[in-house]
Formats: sequence, structure tokens, C-alpha cells
Amino acid sequence: MASVASTVSTLSQRAQECAKPSQSPLWDIYQDQWHPDSNPGGYVNVGVAENTLMHAELESFIRSSTIVPRTAFTYGNGPLGSRRLRNAVAKFLNRRLKPVVPLETEHVLVTNGVSHSIEHTSWAFCNPGDGYLLGRPHYRAFIPDISLRPVVEVLTVGFGSVDPMSIEAVAAYEKAIIAAQERGVSTKALMLCSPHNPLGRCYSRETIIAYMRLCQKYQIHLVSDEIYAFTTWKNNHDSSPAASDFTSILSIPTEDIIDPSLVHVLWGMSKDFGANGLRVGYIISQHNQALHKALLEVAIYSYASSVAEHIAANMLENDNWVDDYIQENQRRLSESYSFIVKLLNEHKIPYAPSANAAFFIWLDLGKAYLARHRERGEIVDDNMTDEITQLLMDNKVFLGSGPFFGAETPGLFRIVFTHPRPYIEEALNRITRALEA
Repeated sequence: MASVASTVSTLSQRAQECAKPSQSPLWDIYQDQWHPDSNPGGYVNVGVAENTLMHAELESFIRSSTIVPRTAFTYGNGPLGSRRLRNAVAKFLNRRLKPVVPLETEHVLVTNGVSHSIEHTSWAFCNPGDGYLLGRPHYRAFIPDISLRPVVEVLTVGFGSVDPMSIEAVAAYEKAIIAAQERGVSTKALMLCSPHNPLGRCYSRETIIAYMRLCQKYQIHLVSDEIYAFTTWKNNHDSSPAASDFTSILSIPTEDIIDPSLVHVLWGMSKDFGANGLRVGYIISQHNQALHKALLEVAIYSYASSVAEHIAANMLENDNWVDDYIQENQRRLSESYSFIVKLLNEHKIPYAPSANAAFFIWLDLGKAYLARHRERGEIVDDNMTDEITQLLMDNKVFLGSGPFFGAETPGLFRIVFTHPRPYIEEALNRITRALEA
């Protein structure tokens, strides 16, 4: 077979860009993952947002409840998802989120994962070259999801010393809109990650309303990615400053605030149910029928597996099981957070406190490194971030590096704590060895 280098010129310009060597070692890490017995020399992966704490319960439920019907071998109700699943999602979210306007089956579109849901919003709301607002730091895959195939510009918003989750941060988005206008870029949408990845916190109700008013002022779409909606938990370890509880944008009346056709929600099974591999996501838009019509024409490319839809519907239709599952998951998340915070304190690794959502913590490995190497001075820069990243890789432990998340401060890394305790202990031991190297 011909090499990549010898064949890259045969591709389109956009494909050539993607064929360049990747900066991320992630796919190589997946092929060499640590196991205490079968692969003790593999990578400890605490950089990918996966929750393994409830996999046994999830496996047990699926084994006992899944009898695949013959309709699963057909195209079913079409590319927007089965009517059964869309109805199950509407009923489940009505019960759990208490939306102001109750969800109906027709409000829900099914995709093969929320990544495709994100891309669909970029394709539907923006022309090539238009702008899509995204605050920093951000979920790393938002950038390609929004920009790669839709050819849309991601307008990243920095906040400096202002808390990105505060109401004061909203003004920075308006400045970004005006700055884009001045260079001829039209802003068409704003992505709100609520609860936030990687900060692990929730926006207050007042802050969400401020975003709604901003989007109304400039007539841009507000997309609330609520994939961690039920992955909130009690922080029993640190609570200063006080963390806001989760508020769904669906639960806020739009009257006198924003045109409801500009409000959209994304949700899925990957995070709240620890089922990244199930590949089922949802776009929820209650007042924009044109969006539903437009996506019907392209949803063939995001068609979810009918077997995955069947499993997801089984889960969401079982009120007792799903309520118990979410409650137990939240309890384990709280315990796992306390466990890793204890280890971080023991290893003298600073972290951002007051998390109460999702399953990661923002670590300051730059400060931790300098505390161990005082001869390096007191300044953490981008070069030191790269150096720490390489030290981590040398010790075969993978974390999310701050630059991939648009971090404004060097030396920050995201660690995922939703793994068994021996796995977390191994990760912290390797991180400490890396910092002391």
C-alpha cells in the first residue's frame, strides 16, 4: 500500500489538511491501555471523558431487557429517529427537567452521538465563513465539530481574570460579536456548555438569562449543550466559592427575553448514562420547524443505529430503573470526587475547587511542577506546558492538556476521575513521577 506522503496530493485541499500528522496521541493510546495484569506497561488514560463507575449496572440492565425487534433491521421511522425513542426522550426530559413548554415527540431529533448534533447546528445556522461563539476554556472537540466540515469560523471568547461562569463574562461575548462584525464576519450562533466542560460547574439561572438576552439582541441562535444535565453531584469536600445548581434552559420562560425559535438544546446518552459507545444524541428544538425540515435532508449522514435506539428507549421508558441509576451514579460521582481530591492534596497538586458537575477536575500542574523544581523560577509558560505534557507521556499517563481546551493560563490540565480507585491511584502515582522527573 502506498504511503500517506505519496498519496496526500491526490486528495482535496480540506482532506490534505486532515491527513497531516495529528498533534494528539489519543488514537495510539487507545491501542495500548493499561491493565494491572494483562498490560501493566500501557497508558493510564485519565484524559478522555468517560464514566466507568456504572458500567456493571448498565450491562446488567441491557442484558436483561434487550430483545431486538424485527423493525430494528429496517429504516424504521426515518433518519430523524424512531418515534418510540423520540417520545421516550420527551417524556423523560419533561419529568426530569420540568420545561416551561412540555416537550413533544416532534421537538426531538435523534443523531448518532452529540458530536453530530453539534455539527448539524453549525451547518444549519451558519453559512461558510460565518461565526459561531465559543467561550474559553471549552470542550476540545467543539472546534472541529463546529468548523471542520461546515467551514464555519469558531469565535473563541477569552475572559482574562473574569470567571467564565459568571454573569460578568457575558459582556465578553458581545465584544467578540462586534469585533467579528468589524472584519466582516457575521455571528450566527453561540454555544453554551451547561454544565461546563472542562470546568465541571453550572451556570446560574441569571447568567443563562443574560445569554438569552444577548442572543435576542443580535438575533443569533443559542445552543445549550446539556449533555451533562444529570451528571451533577454533591461536593462534600470543598465548596468555596459556592457552586450553582444546574438549570436547564428549557425551564426558563422565553417571554420578553428571547424569540423561542432561537433556543435549542443538545443532550445524549454518552455522559449521563456512561455510554459513550452507544452513540445516541438528541437535538431539541421546540419552536423552529424549519430546522427540523432542513435536517431531514441531511440526517441520513447521522442516522443512529436502530439497535442503539431500541436500547436507549428501553432505558428511558423505565422510570424506576432510570431514577435509581441516576441517583446511584450521582452518589458514586460525589464519592469519586472526594477520593481524587484527597489524593491531589496528598500529592500536593493544586486544582480548581467547587466542581459539582460532570467528571473532571482542572489541575494546575504548572504550579505543581515549579514547586518541585524551584530552580526553574516562578513563571509557567507554554513551553513548560509542552514539557510537562511530554513528561506525562514519558510516564505513560494521558491527561487533557490545557491548550487543546483553549485554556487562557499555561500549565492547566483536565483529569477525569470516573474510574475505579486503583486506576486513579495509578494515574496520580504516574503524574507525580512525571512532575518530579
